[in-house]
Amino acid sequence: MSTFLALHDTVTHLIVVAGANVPDPGNGTAPPGSEKFTDVLGWLKWVALGIAVAGVIILGAKLTIDNNRGEGGRHLGALGYIMVGIILISAAVSVVSFVAS
Repeated sequence: MSTFLALHDTVTHLIVVAGANVPDPGNGTAPPGSEKFTDVLGWLKWVALGIAVAGVIILGAKLTIDNNRGEGGRHLGALGYIMVGIILISAAVSVVSFVAS
């Protein structure tokens, strides 16, 4: 435990020393033409989420058909993958929009 405390103290000291000489860049401004970048980013998000919704609809149809045969449970894992994909799409666009603006 004392090793971690010593490491923490060392890192804190380095950050304080290094931070004293680093200038503050401020908020900055977006480069010229970045409006087009955010437009394209919005289109990509729209298309990707549209594909994800289509995937959920197709998966729902497969689940309905296979459930009658007793095999519907194997598609539930695919629903998890689709939901993770939707979360990643939304998070990526949010992060890039925040950084770009």
